[in-house]
Amino acid sequence: MTGPATPARTGGRLADPAVAVVALAVVAVSVGPVVYGALNGFRSNEQIASDPAGLPSPWRLDNYTTVLTNPDFWRYAANSMVVAALTTLVAVGAGVMAAYPLARYRFRLREPLFMVFVLGLLFPLATAIIPLFVLITRDLQLSNTWWGVALPQAAFALPVTVVILRPFLMALPRELEEAALIDGASRLGVFWRIALPLSLPALITVGVLAFVGSWNSYLLPLLLLQGEMRTLPLGVADYSTQYSADTAGVLAFTTVATLPALILFLALQGRIVNGLQGAVKG
Repeated sequence: MTGPATPARTGGRLADPAVAVVALAVVAVSVGPVVYGALNGFRSNEQIASDPAGLPSPWRLDNYTTVLTNPDFWRYAANSMVVAALTTLVAVGAGVMAAYPLARYRFRLREPLFMVFVLGLLFPLATAIIPLFVLITRDLQLSNTWWGVALPQAAFALPVTVVILRPFLMALPRELEEAALIDGASRLGVFWRIALPLSLPALITVGVLAFVGSWNSYLLPLLLLQGEMRTLPLGVADYSTQYSADTAGVLAFTTVATLPALILFLALQGRIVNGLQGAVKG
């Protein structure tokens, strides 16, 4: 006599379709607006007004051509690129130098110090926006500069950088470090020649996260940057306000503005996953 199906097998048969449906729903919600904006950038305003959910017919390139020949777009993009690069360099550089002693050395208050970075994950940038504004504009005199935006963004990217890098660095074999020390390498030499090359997947992971977070940042640049120093998210808002009647042009501008961060993320997604897996295993 055949017994009833075990819960594990029944759960397995029921879980697979459920997971697929949930995954498809998440993908649709996440990718749907991006695809909608990109496709409607190839349409005219009249086509969008008559059939908002339709496909381009005929396909038009003038909206994207207008964006790519707009000097304001390239100025916004250059500012965003510089700010994102500075943020990434500071966050990754400071993060790996903070994570390395927390991972490889044993000293008093090591774990409480690490918990400070963990608790930093709980505080978003918006909670400290007023003190940051006063600090940057009055005390540091960095208002309307790239560094005035990059430094606070790097500081708020530092907790996630340390939290990801520390377990990855802890998982590195101590035999390599001990062999290098026996061969005459200094502690700094071990860090530069062994720890950094071996932790490259994790460094790429935190670097991409810091870059994308800076590229999409809106609130801090809005308060600190003016005129020609404004970044691409602010440019999207300005363009949307200035050309509010040109829906297709606004969608084309928004689509092009998201491409650099999207391309970077897609190009390095394999390394990002490897870096996160190494951090979890560590």
